Amino acid sequence: MAHIVIMGAGLGGMPAAYEARATLGKEHQVTVVNAVDYFQFVPSNPWVAVGWRKREEVILQVAPLLERKGIAFVAKAVTQIDADNSKLVLEGGDTLAYDYLVITTGPKLSFDEVPGAGPAASGGGGHTHSVCSVNHAEAFWAQYQDFVKDPGPVVIGAMPMASCFGPAYEFAFILDTDLRRRKLRHKVPITFVTSEPYIGHLGLGGVGDSKSMLESDMRGHDIKWITNAKTTKVEAGKLFATQLDDLGNVFKEHELPFKMAMMLPAFKGVDAVAAVPRLCNPRGFVLIDEFQRSKAYKNIFSAGVCVAIPPVEATPVPTGAPKTGYMIETMVTAIVHNIADELKGNTPNTKATWNAICLADMGDTGAAFVALPQIPPRNVNWFKKGKWVHLAKIAFEKYFMRKMKSGNSEPIYEKYVLKALGIVRLAEK
Repeated sequence: MAHIVIMGAGLGGMPAAYEARATLGKEHQVTVVNAVDYFQFVPSNPWVAVGWRKREEVILQVAPLLERKGIAFVAKAVTQIDADNSKLVLEGGDTLAYDYLVITTGPKLSFDEVPGAGPAASGGGGHTHSVCSVNHAEAFWAQYQDFVKDPGPVVIGAMPMASCFGPAYEFAFILDTDLRRRKLRHKVPITFVTSEPYIGHLGLGGVGDSKSMLESDMRGHDIKWITNAKTTKVEAGKLFATQLDDLGNVFKEHELPFKMAMMLPAFKGVDAVAAVPRLCNPRGFVLIDEFQRSKAYKNIFSAGVCVAIPPVEATPVPTGAPKTGYMIETMVTAIVHNIADELKGNTPNTKATWNAICLADMGDTGAAFVALPQIPPRNVNWFKKGKWVHLAKIAFEKYFMRKMKSGNSEPIYEKYVLKALGIVRLAEK
């Protein structure tokens, strides 16, 4: 019997647990370890931040869902990974031995890289908000309810070394839509400040017409922007950013006043993972081979935001490469099949499909993109927008939450999202 421990219960960890339980023999034990006792559907956080969703609509209590499938659950933070002895040290000093470890922790939100950044509620005394967790989104909503009584300028965007830009664009358009519905948009100047070299870069070097289409939409919604922006510090009511030119030279210094700000932070690997010798790159992301397996420890696998992927291209202000849902789903599937092969005495041979697929809500419309593969040149390089994406994102949220509740192990992107996007492309022709 083998013990498979999955570290993290998010968009990678929960599907990994369900798929492992469905694929591996009943004689093998599957355990999920997570710092909190709930799953959160992170893509819905921009809606939570403006009150379009409530906390209870986007989280699920993990223990009963996993236990119903015969999966053990431990609601404790991992403080140390003893990779040489194949065991975890948990908060409080307990240990948990494993035969295979699957790391799906997601990122550490590295607010401290920019002085004054981060939600005040996070303990850092910062002046910016985030939509990277449901707690952070709720903190924005709490302040936003007072903000609409006395509105003012808003700054939205992404810090240097951010690697997930979609939620920043989503949030800018969602906030714009909400303010228009409240007939307050004329009182709220919005500035989008991003480390990307141009609007629509997305950490991917652009996808299809993403640059021209997003620029057009931002002009149409009267959202100003600053690209190649290196946010240097944040004070109460003021964000400081150095704008670089395409050669990396200083072009302009900005001091942007704000009454509210939502800036996505840089990502790093979580402390317990980053501390393992030879496991990670300098930023704490897990170094993996083509089979999602650690290059240093053959019984450790990893998927999702916590794995090391090089930037698509060099940019004047450093930007990371995003890991989208479809990519994470295929990483998880590859890991489970490779562990199954090893348990049977076979050589792992399943590789993830590193493609980028995204449905982004834009308030009352939306944008979808497909980059196959993620790193150019691509076989498919497609970016479209329309009301149908807004509706598809809502439907996807409902379906994914049902999948988590039911313990369904089928690949949702492969079976539904890719098929739906294919139908849209055929309809266009």
